[in-house]
Amino acid sequence: MKNLPIRSFAPRFSLHLLLCAALITPLAAQAHRTFLLPSATVVAGNTPWVSFDAAAATDLFYFDHVPLQLDSLVIATPDGSAAKAENASTGKYRSSFDLRLSQKGTYKLSLLNQNLFANYKEQGVAKRWRGTAEAMAKEIPANAEELQVTQMQGRIETFVSNGKPGKKALEVTGKGLELDPITHPNDLMAGEAAQFRLLLDGKPAVAVKVTVIAGGIRYRQNLGEQIISTDADGKFSVNWQGAGMYWMEASVSDKNTTLPAAKERRANYVATLEVLPQ
Repeated sequence: MKNLPIRSFAPRFSLHLLLCAALITPLAAQAHRTFLLPSATVVAGNTPWVSFDAAAATDLFYFDHVPLQLDSLVIATPDGSAAKAENASTGKYRSSFDLRLSQKGTYKLSLLNQNLFANYKEQGVAKRWRGTAEAMAKEIPANAEELQVTQMQGRIETFVSNGKPGKKALEVTGKGLELDPITHPNDLMAGEAAQFRLLLDGKPAVAVKVTVIAGGIRYRQNLGEQIISTDADGKFSVNWQGAGMYWMEASVSDKNTTLPAAKERRANYVATLEVLPQ
């Protein structure tokens, strides 16, 4: 890419850049989808392990594009404390890590994006930039022309439980677009509808379209996506097409920014869920 700040577009793609691209581009036109994929979502034992892969791919849960970076990974444990990933590594197509589930209950794993994305011109040359609010004043010229700044808020999540699922780790923060499960995300069964609530800044996200796609699209011609709208309480229901891994995505745009430089906010939410057979 010409005329782009080196810091903004490093040779190795980052989570933040991919989330920015996902938020700016309509879903129908997206070439790649981001996800955090667990090796299992329900396990049992004194100290069981679960492995995870983080990537952006053309085909869901098949590694064919770029890895996501793990610098913004947050892991909430069953008692509400934070855990750390182990054995982390980043390869050509995916980043991987392990998590030891030393507590009984549910863990929530989140890759977070809290950044700014800017378009502007410098001496008539179009440029793009992304980074933190602190870096913006230093890296974008004061005489930048046609400056447009968008605040990005993104979450890529998955959930795993050791034994009986719990609720503590599922608590929302009240920031950005979040999933507030009614049906526990580790208690999903084929043939049973699941109920969820989508929140924006802790309040019901009304009339937001949620896209749900079953994994394995590499091996079928029909994408088979479900597009569901949230109701006045932010609630929506999903009828699973069978057992397996599913990808869920929703996004919104509004003017409710929390950073003075930004005039628009784009919030995105992605989850990987496993539906088990009855």
